[in-house]
Amino acid sequence: MTNHDLARGLRVREKLLLCGAQSLADIELLAAFISSGSPKKSCMTLAQDLLTHLGDLRSLLNCDLHAFKQIAGLGMVRYVQLQAAKEMCRRSDFISLQKNFALTNSNQTYAYLKRQLRDKKNETFAALFLDSQHRIITYEELFTGTINSATIHPRPIIERTLQLNAAALILAHNHPSGLSDASDYDLAVTAKLQCALELIDTRLLDHIVVGDNEIYSIMNAMKWTCH
Repeated sequence: MTNHDLARGLRVREKLLLCGAQSLADIELLAAFISSGSPKKSCMTLAQDLLTHLGDLRSLLNCDLHAFKQIAGLGMVRYVQLQAAKEMCRRSDFISLQKNFALTNSNQTYAYLKRQLRDKKNETFAALFLDSQHRIITYEELFTGTINSATIHPRPIIERTLQLNAAALILAHNHPSGLSDASDYDLAVTAKLQCALELIDTRLLDHIVVGDNEIYSIMNAMKWTCH
C-alpha cells in the first residue's frame, strides 16, 4: 500500500467530516467503513474489489460470510462489523417507527416493513402488534417458508395476540420473486385471519405483500412503489 493510497483514505474521512456521509460515493462510504487496508491493499482498493465482486451496497449488506471472504484482505472481523452495523440500522428504524407511528402515515409503515422483509431469501410472514391507541407493541417474524411459499397457521397468531394483549395487527409477508401481487392463497389467509381475530375483538388493519420495489395492501387493494 502506497502513501498515495493512504492519502486517498484520509481525504475520504475529511470529506465525510466536512460535508457529511451523504456526500460520499458508494465506494467512498464503503472505504470509510473498512477504515484501514491490508498490507497489500488500501481501504479504497478493498472497497472497489467488494463492489466489483458483489455489485452494489444492497448485495453487500445481504451477502454471506463465504462471499465476503472471497475478497483477499477481508475476513470475519470486517464481516461481523458489517452485520452489526446493519442490525443497528434495523433497530434504529424500529425505534423511529415506535415513536412516530400513526395510521395516517402509512408510507412510513410500508417502508419499514419493506426494509425488514424485502431481502429475505425465503417467504417470511410477520406482524406488527398494536395497542388500543395503535401504538406498536412489537414486531415479530412468525413463519418462514420456502422461496415461493409459507404456510400460515392462525392459532399461533391468535395465541401471540392474546399474550401481548394486542388490540390490532398489521400483517406482512414478502415474495422473494420480487412481485408484490397477492395470490389467491394470500387473499384466503387474510380473510381467515380477519375472521379469527374478530372473535377475540382484535382488528386486522392491513396485510402487506412486499415485493422488490413495490408493496401491495390487501385490505386497500392498492399498490405502492417503494424504493
